[in-house]
Amino acid sequence: MPQYRRADRIHQMLENYLPVLIFIAVGLVFGAFMVVLGMILSPSRPDDEKLSRYECGFEAFAGARSEFDVRFYLVAILFIIFDLEIAFLFPWATVLRELGLFGLLSMTLFLAILVVGFIYEWKKGALQWE
Repeated sequence: MPQYRRADRIHQMLENYLPVLIFIAVGLVFGAFMVVLGMILSPSRPDDEKLSRYECGFEAFAGARSEFDVRFYLVAILFIIFDLEIAFLFPWATVLRELGLFGLLSMTLFLAILVVGFIYEWKKGALQWE
């Protein structure tokens, strides 16, 4: 008898997910249909202007291999540091009581690693833009 109940629960769980799977399938089919319909119905009239390379609406003024400042990368790293911090801080704060001391120490270690990254950014001068 317990085996029947377990199978019944699995069947019920699968029935609950069936509408989600149908929704995903309909969305994929509809999206693919619209892309194909656009390819079929849209006019194709290529000319030199449409096929030309462009960068921000005007001709490129430097080569693709030109150097640019490393501070762009440092700003991106800084954004990732704070983005990760917030992304992990909110869920952690909601379950802090259940996690106890282990959860507090884990987040303290995580934030310490992020602070090391922030100090690295600061020392490299990423926060001072000229």
